[in-house]
Amino acid sequence: MTQHLVNMDVQPDVQAFFDTATNTISYIVKDPSSDACAIVDSVMDIDYAAGRITYDHANELIRQIETQGLNLEWIIETHVHADHLSAAPYLQQKLGGKIGIGSKILVVQNTFGKIFNEGTEFQRDGSQFDRLFEDGDTYTVGNMQAFAMHTPGHTPACMVHVMGNAAFVGDTLFMPDGGSARADFPGGDAGALYDSIQKVMALPAAMRLFMCHDYAPNGRDIAWESTVGEEKANNIHVGGGRSKEEFIKFRTERDAQLAMPKLIIPSLQINMRAGEVPTDRDGIPMLKVPVNRL
Repeated sequence: MTQHLVNMDVQPDVQAFFDTATNTISYIVKDPSSDACAIVDSVMDIDYAAGRITYDHANELIRQIETQGLNLEWIIETHVHADHLSAAPYLQQKLGGKIGIGSKILVVQNTFGKIFNEGTEFQRDGSQFDRLFEDGDTYTVGNMQAFAMHTPGHTPACMVHVMGNAAFVGDTLFMPDGGSARADFPGGDAGALYDSIQKVMALPAAMRLFMCHDYAPNGRDIAWESTVGEEKANNIHVGGGRSKEEFIKFRTERDAQLAMPKLIIPSLQINMRAGEVPTDRDGIPMLKVPVNRL
């Protein structure tokens, strides 16, 4: 376990940015003792019907970092997202920093490389990213030590990133009234997701948890911050001691009723490439639509 790496005395400044088009929350995480920061789960805007990509959301992150005089050291992807596009290369071009994701990206690239019938020019070795994190790997944001926890289930490559008393959980968990994410994508596993959530629940009760998505159930305001203690007590899918068997049954039945995310086809093609848009044989940016493969 990675409990020995937890330092609740370090309290990073966390700024959240909600993207209304995809219900995604991106974060700027600042080391409290320096001007260093990380971005977690950025968004690149797409008008899919028009085939048009823009950068309004990413430009706001850039504006905030530049206005505050921060130094971007890391661009973290908690997983290969299926519902929004990553702006990682654009941010790196503008501000620098290293792009990091879990090492199981290789599994995701191999799985979806086949689904999208990618040729041999598509490297399935994670080389599009600057750092591939293994479970328990550490890194620093300024003077602040951070570490990655492998939390598969939603996807094989999901990681929770812990920075001081803040943990960025990706799609491993939602707010207590939102429950958990689906586990029916290729490579997903409801039992593995339950185990991963228990791994997160083993962090200190006061650990702040920051969500990648929120869908405002029952019409409440959008929210993105919880704690381990709140999730253990109140999470509607796993809280209150729900058993693994109960969770698997619920999650499997629930997932069978869910439609595919609207942006899954462009998202997977772009995000498995660390945010780069694929090109055709003439070098023109181009996306594929595989028929009856998902």
